[in-house]
Formats: sequence, structure tokens, C-alpha cells
Amino acid sequence: MIKQMAKDQHSPVRIVQITDTHLYSEESGTLLKMNTKHSFEQVLELVRMHDSPPDLILGTGDIAQDASEPAYEYFKSIIGMLNAPFMWLPGNHDNALLMRSLAEGTSAAHKHMQLGHWLIVMLDTSVGGQVHGALSEDELAFLSAQLEASELSDSVDHVLVSMHHNPVKGTAGWMKDIGLQNPRNFWETAKKSSKLRAVVYGHIHQELDFEFEGIRCLCTPSTCIQFKPDVVNFALDKMNPGYRNLVLHSDGGIETQVIRVAGEQLEADFSSGAY
Repeated sequence: MIKQMAKDQHSPVRIVQITDTHLYSEESGTLLKMNTKHSFEQVLELVRMHDSPPDLILGTGDIAQDASEPAYEYFKSIIGMLNAPFMWLPGNHDNALLMRSLAEGTSAAHKHMQLGHWLIVMLDTSVGGQVHGALSEDELAFLSAQLEASELSDSVDHVLVSMHHNPVKGTAGWMKDIGLQNPRNFWETAKKSSKLRAVVYGHIHQELDFEFEGIRCLCTPSTCIQFKPDVVNFALDKMNPGYRNLVLHSDGGIETQVIRVAGEQLEADFSSGAY
């Protein structure tokens, strides 16, 4: 059964994707010298500046750098101020079981949701204790079931899949082993759908928009540090944090824009050679 939220079937669906917040239990927590709580709040201020709340907020992993309950509770509380339902999924730094427990009774407890003509599917690619990701047999079966149900549905015309890890090779040499380790399994399942329009993800802390296997791939920058693309060794990019705004139209079209914190460059250790 597909979970549905009330939404005019022909109105565009607006989604805000927030990813790789890397929050800590302590407010002073920093990642390569960037205070992740401070940068997260600056990004959310940009979201608040929009004329109206989004229809849905997606938190696509690495919510907490230290996988602590206070970090997750803080994320939930501040996201709640945006007056929109949210869904989240774990990244490699997260505690998936704790996130599942803390999501009980909220919209974040759902792994799929229908908004208008669109079905949103959330996949857990986290592998305990590992930086890389993988889709378990259960997650692949869940994806397959959702895509099959959407094919039979008269009300679902389009599907958006969300995950943390990049399902396509990263843009830097050092990223070659940190993405999804079984991408072929994902794409073989994805290609069976005539309604899958896009995949959104995070993990590699940068903005990307391209097509792979006929499906649009959208990577969103972190709300804290940014990774420099097209390099062999690890390096930080000097671009500021941001989020992705998506407008999903009833005809399957997607308008999207990455919106970044403007003004002075946020402090970080740009000389670091490791993460």
C-alpha cells in the first residue's frame, strides 16, 4: 500500500533536500574546523525565506557525525520549525536503528510517500561501520515492490528515489571506493520501471545534475563542508553550504536549484588532506 499525503493531484510538489548535516551532541562540534550546527542553521534560514513551506523535507543521511541521540533530536526539532513533513534515511555516520526508533510517530517513520502524482521512495544504503554503501536484499526487494506497485497504480505517474550513497562513481579519484558497492543491482531494478524519473543523494558533498541510464541523478551539497570535484586526492572546495529545492510537476518535469549560503566564506580547514 502506498502512503499518501493530501495534495492536489495537479499542483506541483515542492521538496527541500537537506543532506550531510554532520551534527554533534555538543553545539561546539566542528568538522574540519566548520561548526556544523552553525552552518546547518544558516542553510535552514535560507529555506525559511521561501514564500511558503515545502510539501516535504528529505534528510538524506549523515544527519549526525557522532550518531548521538541529542544530535538527531536537535535535527528533528529545528526541522519541525519549518512546518512541513519530513522523511530521513541513514548515511555512513548514522545509527540507523536509533534513527528508526526516534522517527516513531512522525512522518520520518515512513519509507515511501505519495504526493500528488509522485511517489517518493527512501532507501537505506548504510553498512554498519563502513564508509561505503550497499543495498541489502531487503532494500532491493522493497525498491522492486514499490516500483511494481507504482506501475500498477492509476494515481502514481512518477517516482523519485532518495538514498545517501552515490549510485554512480564519484567525481574525484579518492572517492572510487566510498559509493554504492552494488550499483548494478540498483540500476537493473530501476530500469524495470517506466515511471522512475530521478534519484537524489548526498554523501560526496557537492552539486551534480546529470543523466544515467535514462534517469536523472541529482547530488546535493552538504550543509557544512564541501568536497572538491575532479581531483585525485582529498581536498575541500571553497563553496559555501546549501540545500536543494525541487519542484516536481504532474507531467514528470523537475525544476531544481541548489541554494547556497551567500556572503562571507564559512570557516573550514581548507588545507586538510583527509576527512
